[in-house]
Amino acid sequence: MSRILDAVAPPRLGRGFRWLLASSWTSNLGDGIALAAGPLLVASETRSPILVSSAVLLQQLPWLLFALYAGAVADRLDRKQLVVVGSVLRALVLVALTVTIATGHVNIAVVLGAMFLLGTAEVFVDTAAGTLMPMLVEKPDYGIAQARLQTGFITLNQLAGAPIGAALFAVGRAVPFGVQVVTLLLAIVLVLRVALPPGPVREAADTHVLRDIAEGVRWLLRHPPVRTLTLVILAFNVTWGAAWSVLVLYSLDVLDMGPVGYGLLTTAAALGGLLSTTCFGWLERKVALATLMRACLLLEVLMHLALAVTREGWIAMVILFIFGMYAFVWGALSSAVRQRAVPTEFQGRVGSVYAVGVFGGAVVGAALGGVLAEHGGLLAPFWFAFVGSGLTLALVWRQLGHIAHADEESLRTTEATGR
Repeated sequence: MSRILDAVAPPRLGRGFRWLLASSWTSNLGDGIALAAGPLLVASETRSPILVSSAVLLQQLPWLLFALYAGAVADRLDRKQLVVVGSVLRALVLVALTVTIATGHVNIAVVLGAMFLLGTAEVFVDTAAGTLMPMLVEKPDYGIAQARLQTGFITLNQLAGAPIGAALFAVGRAVPFGVQVVTLLLAIVLVLRVALPPGPVREAADTHVLRDIAEGVRWLLRHPPVRTLTLVILAFNVTWGAAWSVLVLYSLDVLDMGPVGYGLLTTAAALGGLLSTTCFGWLERKVALATLMRACLLLEVLMHLALAVTREGWIAMVILFIFGMYAFVWGALSSAVRQRAVPTEFQGRVGSVYAVGVFGGAVVGAALGGVLAEHGGLLAPFWFAFVGSGLTLALVWRQLGHIAHADEESLRTTEATGR
């Protein structure tokens, strides 16, 4: 048992990281259960496409509305306490939702309101939680730590959680949400075991939150590697969002795979991610960081081209499997590179700007994908994604060498500016 634990979370990462990892994995299981149960609950209350899509929008919208504020708060307050308080609020919303379902008082307005409240709490919890790992792990191990966190996301959120959530929903509409409350409470208990210095990471701030946000944005703008990395994330999420937004129609009408086939495509991506994150340590040791980053982005460009030209479902599954492999490696790499470069007291604010780029890019991309597909056919978003991501990669190809070592650039900038 100890060998398995050491393989999953090497002892050098520390006991605190192991508690954080356990909390993250437990929370991801609950979120994965809701990933299936949430849409099923919405569909049980309404068949309106607008209302169904609104449930997804209301969970994502808080990232655009509150992410920057959440980042500033995470840099002002005790981060672990912020995770705990936000998680407790999430649990209370879920308890209220579970009770309304069980008593038969639920309606679509209640469900949509709960989605928005849960999404808002999640912004603050995830923003603060994302700053804890760099406080526990040495910089050289940020990559492997991120990979282990992502392994839990893939395995429990993407693979295991959804079928469990669907099965629990079949037992009773309130059951999966009650189970999610239990997982959330357990995650709170586990994160409380993480040993961190009490209080905020910087001296008591006497500035306005808006000034803190502006200070975080200025930090990012003055550090070229982190700034360019954020722009890359924004651009690639626009192109990815455009193609992914019509993937279900692509699988049904272009590949003729049916609903089950669409599920197989997303499962293939998750399995690819599970394989690559498991091997992340080996990749990080054997391949230069800049080379690995370039390879991930180049594969993203080629994926869009491959999906645009293929008409075979099994080929698309192979493509999505490869997508999962490089996408989750890129996720671990890009997060580790950013966190190595950003000072502890700026992790929340810079991370929140990064998150706005991720979610904002995906939202803009989804809107573009719908328009392109409507007027140019279902393949148009994939061609757009291929051209857009290809041009972006060409523009930043040389800079990726500097981005890969952004922590060194950040140190030089700090010494030069005194910040």
